[in-house]
Amino acid sequence: MPTFKRHFGPGQLQFLTSSTYRRARLFETDRMAGAERNSALRWTFVEVLGRLRTQMGFLLIGWVLMPDHFHLLIKPEPAESTSRMMQELKKRTAQSILSALSENQHVPWCGKMLARIRLPPTVHADSQFRVWQRRYYPFGVYSEKKRLEKLNYMHHNPVKQGLVSSPDEWLWSSFRFYYLNDSSVLRMDRLA
Repeated sequence: MPTFKRHFGPGQLQFLTSSTYRRARLFETDRMAGAERNSALRWTFVEVLGRLRTQMGFLLIGWVLMPDHFHLLIKPEPAESTSRMMQELKKRTAQSILSALSENQHVPWCGKMLARIRLPPTVHADSQFRVWQRRYYPFGVYSEKKRLEKLNYMHHNPVKQGLVSSPDEWLWSSFRFYYLNDSSVLRMDRLA
């Protein structure tokens, strides 16, 4: 499979999308035998993202975590560090998610998710499972209009997918930070 070199300009915002392997709904609500367990998978994603932001020095402008994918709006420094950041985010969250699912595989939902993300026997890899699709999809954001469009898209994604009736009901996005002054889940970086 060919690989493509991605080029991002210095100071450019990047809108990133990545999906779970086979679109497994790993972050679906209340399915892991109790909201607290499923919420733990979501909190794992949030905590890893927060740590990576500190370690790698990118600005986090917006985000949303959906049942089977996520979107980020970031400003990385340097611009070409995005691939490494995405690799680390996927690797660290995958390790925690696989550990949680394996420890709770007696719970039917966990067993079902493990079966869903199991690699086919024809795949020659070091692992039996894959949590995330290998690729991610970047989009350069060059204007204030496009930045607001991407934030609006992320914030309304849970409503569009029928998960909630209003964006303020979805805890797993930057909407609450921008519109409710709530940084209890994850603080955003404001652009000057």
